[in-house]
Amino acid sequence: MEWTDDHNESFNPAFCNALEAAMVEAFTCTRHFKIKGFWSDGGISYRPRVDAMITKKSVNDTRKIETYAEFGKDGEGDFYLTIYFGKYALRRYARGTRIIDCIPDPSECDEWIKVDLHNQIIDVWLK
Repeated sequence: MEWTDDHNESFNPAFCNALEAAMVEAFTCTRHFKIKGFWSDGGISYRPRVDAMITKKSVNDTRKIETYAEFGKDGEGDFYLTIYFGKYALRRYARGTRIIDCIPDPSECDEWIKVDLHNQIIDVWLK
């Protein structure tokens, strides 16, 4: 599969930028002191770990996309980022429409973001 910047209607730079902003805001209100104040210097990559995982079939089957992100107290920690799709995000993705509206409220961060510092993994759940 050849990569192009407009490869996917839903998983794109606009979505990744919105998710990054929501995560940075969420890290200001978390109860977990080890991740409180995390921010991002490099953002979230809109390129998945494997190109095929952003196909509608793959997302429908696995309900997730794996990519990369930079977060940390200094903004530069390298993490694997797994984005899990809830029913609303999954429906919109299948239609090829915007999933930005499926990003949860940052104030509820401890419910939709999980950080594994030891393994450098961040999991987020969309609505």
